[in-house]
Amino acid sequence: MQRMIIFYVLFFCSSVVLTAAPHKIAKYKQLIKTIKLLEHTVKDKDVELLHTPENPVDGCLSTAVTCFQKGILKLEPKTSQVNSTFNQTIKVLRMFTISDSGKCDSSCESYEKKSPREFLKSFAKLIKKLLKD
Repeated sequence: MQRMIIFYVLFFCSSVVLTAAPHKIAKYKQLIKTIKLLEHTVKDKDVELLHTPENPVDGCLSTAVTCFQKGILKLEPKTSQVNSTFNQTIKVLRMFTISDSGKCDSSCESYEKKSPREFLKSFAKLIKKLLKD
């Protein structure tokens, strides 16, 4: 009886691990789609340039995501007609978090400033990097 219980516990634990990975992949793919949607609705002319993390090292991924989340707050919709879609998209991207236990010495201000579209492309690139890991 004990062997049977141990077998079921191990089976359950392994199935939970296997289902966690596809959920994470689906979440990252949805984030990339959300960023692509935002690229078309964001104002790109006469706006503030944003600190854009590019190719952050593994220990700085969490810091890079934080920089992107701070930058997202500064984005503006292209027109008032896309305002509601724009706001919903911003809300989704602000809730994204990752856990990265590495130490990072860089700050958001250490990254180069770029236009909002370039900023979003770099954010999508970071998510794709996380998807591959």
